[in-house]
Amino acid sequence: MTRKRRSSPTAAVKYERLPPGVSNPIDIHVGSRVRLRRTLLGLSQEKLGEAVGLTFQQIQKYERGANRIGASRLFELSRILDVPVSFFFDDMPESIQGPDRETDRGLGDQQQEALEPDPLTRRETLELVRAYYRIDDAQVRRRLFELAKSLGNRGEVE
Repeated sequence: MTRKRRSSPTAAVKYERLPPGVSNPIDIHVGSRVRLRRTLLGLSQEKLGEAVGLTFQQIQKYERGANRIGASRLFELSRILDVPVSFFFDDMPESIQGPDRETDRGLGDQQQEALEPDPLTRRETLELVRAYYRIDDAQVRRRLFELAKSLGNRGEVE
């Protein structure tokens, strides 16, 4: 008598392992969100490492996506950085969200488009945001905001 294997709904979805040395795109995204929040708070990698009980080198590896962040560590980081765990997955490109994504096979052998760096992760942007929120007077902050908007719109034709 032979038994039939029951197939579960997830049995059809097969994930291939990435080749050694290739970071998972999700790990890269999560790490970049850790870096974004750390920088917005003005924390160094060393200070964040001390708060978590790790070296700054380990924080670097997390932020690059070279090392995967485990669930308990991600929870701990969310508490230290004062964000919900979901923050680390926010703004994730659709191309890396689903089981049918091309990146499951790794990035090494695929043609890649040149990515434009996200302006929100640039040091200049983060320093500008920190300086903006150090302005105590809400009216001065609002006027600076309106000035920046008007300067940014100078080249646009209405």
